Amino acid sequence: MSDSEATTSTHRSESNSTATIHNPEESRLKALLEPAVLASRLYLEDVSIHVAGSHRTVHVVVDLPQEETGGVSLDAIAEVSRGLSDILDNDPHDDGRPYDLEVSSPGVSRPLTEPRHWHRARGRMVRVNVIQGDNLLGRIASVEDDGVTLIPEHEVKKGMKPKQGDPITIPFDRIRQGKVEIEFSHLHEAALADEHNGPSEEA
Repeated sequence: MSDSEATTSTHRSESNSTATIHNPEESRLKALLEPAVLASRLYLEDVSIHVAGSHRTVHVVVDLPQEETGGVSLDAIAEVSRGLSDILDNDPHDDGRPYDLEVSSPGVSRPLTEPRHWHRARGRMVRVNVIQGDNLLGRIASVEDDGVTLIPEHEVKKGMKPKQGDPITIPFDRIRQGKVEIEFSHLHEAALADEHNGPSEEA
């Protein structure tokens, strides 16, 4: 399943609404869960906790290593979810409140805000919001330590073949944000991402 958002969850009890909080517990859980994610040959992108009364939802976002292309499969999501569930069940510092575990991958709609995001999007068409410069649409040719090289694509009249410009390198410190543009050849991937943006699958 290429570049699509895969999601699985382990439910402990029912809840109707959630509110997001940011506290040291998220950092503690990230440190606790990261070794198991790395052992599954994945990267731990984020851990967040959503609270509704006495109930918690632990949302874990995992991704492929930056040198790989494509997306995280549902099988990989399900496998790492089982391992993380076991760790949380045996967490000696847990306070005993019920929780749901949701494990997902970022999907193609994730903003490109870190160097590893750009590595993961190599070869894709992206729209770049540039600080003190013209915004660009182009294909990622390469990613270096300090920036990204794009092949600009200039907009032309409808029905005409897009015109490519000369490669341009943009330092990371001049990039406000980037976003992958869905192309016709990737419409199937976008449909899969939309499909998995709905209710989580049961683990």
